[in-house]
Amino acid sequence: MHKQILLYYKYVTIDNPETVKIEQQVLCKRLKLTGRIIIATEGINGTVCGSPEETEAYIACMRQNSLFTDVDFKTSTVNGAHEYFPKLQIVVRPEIVHTGLDKEKYAAQFGGKHLTPDQAHALLEQKPEDLVVLDGRNDYEARVGKFVDAVIPPIDTCRDFPTYVDQNIEQFKDKQVLMYCTGGVRCERLSSYLKEKGIAKEVYQIEGGIHRYVEKYPDGFFRGKNYVFDARVTAHVNDDVLSLCDLCNGSSDDYTNCKNALCNKQYISCPSCTEKFNNCCSQECHELLAEGKVPARPYRPKVNAEI
Repeated sequence: MHKQILLYYKYVTIDNPETVKIEQQVLCKRLKLTGRIIIATEGINGTVCGSPEETEAYIACMRQNSLFTDVDFKTSTVNGAHEYFPKLQIVVRPEIVHTGLDKEKYAAQFGGKHLTPDQAHALLEQKPEDLVVLDGRNDYEARVGKFVDAVIPPIDTCRDFPTYVDQNIEQFKDKQVLMYCTGGVRCERLSSYLKEKGIAKEVYQIEGGIHRYVEKYPDGFFRGKNYVFDARVTAHVNDDVLSLCDLCNGSSDDYTNCKNALCNKQYISCPSCTEKFNNCCSQECHELLAEGKVPARPYRPKVNAEI
């Protein structure tokens, strides 16, 4: 059984987000789509899942809305009957990505120059001495996949990105900075923050993010897996394994969640440690679970996916 996941966003003025929310609820329920959609006065940011026919129908309906006619819908085909999104969640929020930045001062229109995947690849091939490749994601995402020689900010949330820039501003002085994130939405605002500092020679962002780049260059400068925010956790790009098992330090890039429901920590585990510790992130959690002192997290089947 094949399903298709749509990843999309658009920064556009929405005068009545609540009205758009209702329209999206009606549309998604009619098409039996699940997923998450965030709507704000500044735009829309969504990930929805359904059959290829259902998702294509969703795209066609969105194209008929003057606000969303030119939205870039990124697609991933996933195999199996697993529920990647167990329900439909549509919410209205102040931002479509919670950056904590002033929406007017750091609007997407003031962000870094968009480079197509071809342009970004050419720049990376040239490898000019003044080029800094900057990851706009969280550090746990970069553990399993990143661009070659990228700077990885040690942050847990993109709200920490501005502080990181402020504390490390000199490394961007007189540099060409190429930023990237999963699908591009985070870089729109984060790149505007770096650009406003006026210290970098130029600030770029990869149009469509990692997703669009690896569609064109699966064996290019991005190595490893692309971290995604659904039940897949990661999407295979190439065979490079960049990380280590958190339990034995052996080579592995398989993220999972601790079976101890009270812990539920996301961690990387090799097959041997997964079996040895019964899907737990530590000996302590393993013992607590074995002794029945904590509830077990429901089993989630492993999902195969391809970009």
